[in-house]
Amino acid sequence: MGIADEIAEILERMLDDAGGVIEIKRNDLARRLGSVPSQINYVITTRFTPDKGYVIESRRGSGGYVRIIRQELSSDEYLMHYFHAVGDELDKRTAEVYVSNLHSAEVINSRESAIIRTALLTVDDDGLRAEMLKRIVYALVGN
Repeated sequence: MGIADEIAEILERMLDDAGGVIEIKRNDLARRLGSVPSQINYVITTRFTPDKGYVIESRRGSGGYVRIIRQELSSDEYLMHYFHAVGDELDKRTAEVYVSNLHSAEVINSRESAIIRTALLTVDDDGLRAEMLKRIVYALVGN
């Protein structure tokens, strides 16, 4: 297991223990883990993202901190977040990540995941792929 995985696990445990909200000082956590602050920042910005249900707040300066808030989203809220996050273009790799995240969050099942993945990955136009995913997500809202 790499250092990024270890940092993510530690932050997840801290969130579990604190009821879903933590405030950390990057320098302090980095020192404690034998890491560098930029590694902590990398983990936070790549693993604790809004599409995964997290809100990040930060304050810079000597008394600065990073606050991580885990949000519990309903399926419809989760889907609407995706609807707005897709944008006007969507490459195949990002489409794959979106579908995997929807499946991991149990918003869609394995069969739906396979169908959506097949539809999106057979399209070669990033704009059309984005529009397709938006329409699929919109159709799932409320169902």
